[in-house]
Amino acid sequence: MTITLRLNNHDARVLKKYAAHRGMTLSDYAALSMREQMEDEIDRKAYQDAMAEFKKNPVTYTLSDVEKELGLL
Repeated sequence: MTITLRLNNHDARVLKKYAAHRGMTLSDYAALSMREQMEDEIDRKAYQDAMAEFKKNPVTYTLSDVEKELGLL
């Protein structure tokens, strides 16, 4: 699949240099950046959901409690 990204000359130069510094093509760097952005959004949503659940039922467990529950001790 091909995707076109339009950049002004300055941004294109800066991004190409940065990608090259990381040993990547601009295309590889763009794809990596989009994946990381998506992962960050998924993580943020999971955090928000977990915090909402915790606020409804603020129960916490110690590491020892979890180890016992999982039969690790």
